[in-house]
Amino acid sequence: MIDNNNPNPVVSLPGGIMWPFTSSSATDAALTTVIGLGLVFLGGVAYLTWYKWRVLDKMEQAFAKGYDPALELAVHVPKRSANSDGSDSVTYLDSENLRRKEQSRVDEIVNGTETGHYFLLIGAKGVGKSTMILEAMRAIDAEGVSICEAHPDLEVFRLRLGKALNFEYNEDTQTGLFQRRDPREGGPALDIERAFNKLEKVALRCHKKRGKPLVLIINNVHMFPNDDSGKNLLVQIQQRAEAWCESGILTVVLASDDLWPYMTLRKTSNRMQVISISDLDPKASAHALRNMRKNSQWKVNDTEGAVEEAASIVGGRLAYINKVSHGRNMVDTAKQMLAEEKAWLLSQIGLIRDCDDDVMDEQKWSSCSWLLLQEFVKMRKEQEKERDERIAAFQAEHPGQPFIAEPLDLPIIPYHQCRQLMTRTDFMEDLDRLNIITIDTRLGVKPDSMLTLQAAREVVEEDGFDELLESVRERIDEIESLHRTRELTFKDLAEGDKLRLAIDKGS
Repeated sequence: MIDNNNPNPVVSLPGGIMWPFTSSSATDAALTTVIGLGLVFLGGVAYLTWYKWRVLDKMEQAFAKGYDPALELAVHVPKRSANSDGSDSVTYLDSENLRRKEQSRVDEIVNGTETGHYFLLIGAKGVGKSTMILEAMRAIDAEGVSICEAHPDLEVFRLRLGKALNFEYNEDTQTGLFQRRDPREGGPALDIERAFNKLEKVALRCHKKRGKPLVLIINNVHMFPNDDSGKNLLVQIQQRAEAWCESGILTVVLASDDLWPYMTLRKTSNRMQVISISDLDPKASAHALRNMRKNSQWKVNDTEGAVEEAASIVGGRLAYINKVSHGRNMVDTAKQMLAEEKAWLLSQIGLIRDCDDDVMDEQKWSSCSWLLLQEFVKMRKEQEKERDERIAAFQAEHPGQPFIAEPLDLPIIPYHQCRQLMTRTDFMEDLDRLNIITIDTRLGVKPDSMLTLQAAREVVEEDGFDELLESVRERIDEIESLHRTRELTFKDLAEGDKLRLAIDKGS
């Protein structure tokens, strides 16, 4: 309450507290404004300090022992249920009975034992890279580990990385009234850089507590676009990985099906180590098939011949072995997979006799691809011929004794020879992307799997294939010749007129 008769007015506040003001109302208003803004400023500073601390605390929780979204989905499988005939039914991947030789090193990387490097796991689709990573995470209950999946759209990858790190990119802050720019204005690359800045602080904090590095896993990096944006993102990740592994605070693990990420990273790599994951050899694949068959819902006493035949068709690819093991009849399932692989192969690089010029580029790629696959089939036949000769020679010297032949590996052709066979240098990457061939880190090229080689062999050995391939290549030459040919037409020439044409090629 204000007393207007008093030359020094005061304000009566509730509770009898009196607040004296100056005699100038303008000064009073300014003083009130300054006090209010000061309180708002101090409150904002306190909120920002708390928010930044909370961001780091939330990100640290992403590496805490316990729940991890990717691991939770991997282990969330249905329990075995009894069928009406009393047998068990199981629908999950039965690869827990199979431990690959690379699993021990992956375990050491994921649990933080092996430090000082960052790693690239490379291998064809379905060889078991993701399974080994998840098994290593399961062994330590995902303590100190976070994993996310790559995506062709970098905005989607930005969100996935944020989910894996429990980072909202400042989108959950309440300081929007005081911001002049949208946090996402700079694009996904800058947002990812902001996430890495926070991650570095968390890694330093956790290293003091744990004494070993955190582990960040980015799976399927071949899904990044194979252009400047995708390559720049890989380089951005690599630069941080180099610094983090050198200081020992964080280990980055990348996994890829294709070769191009390795070729991109190799240019500037210093501490990167590459772990190549390949298919199982024939002996190991048959052993894996027997173990997986035990967990199948079909309780059938399979003969040893059936197991060997099914394994010889699908090869050592774990994804294929798992699918065959759950079939009612393993051999029939393997043959069905072979038929599907052959149909898919023809749908991608099938040859068209007397093709139109509109599909010339596609047929050029298809014909060059079949030249390479034809060479693989020829090498396979030579391997089998040499093996048969060794068997015959052994039986001639040791009649009645069984000959244990070494398993035949997939034929491999050096990368530079493949370019010579195909007469093109730009087709290899597309074949690798389509999982028709696979290229290892030593630049050895081989069929993507035994199933692919078997399908290609069936096509190559069909009657008339050589003539079809030759006719397509001749048709391509004809079309290219027509495109290089120019037709000149002269008008107003009467019968009997002569035309003299001179060609000057210059001095």
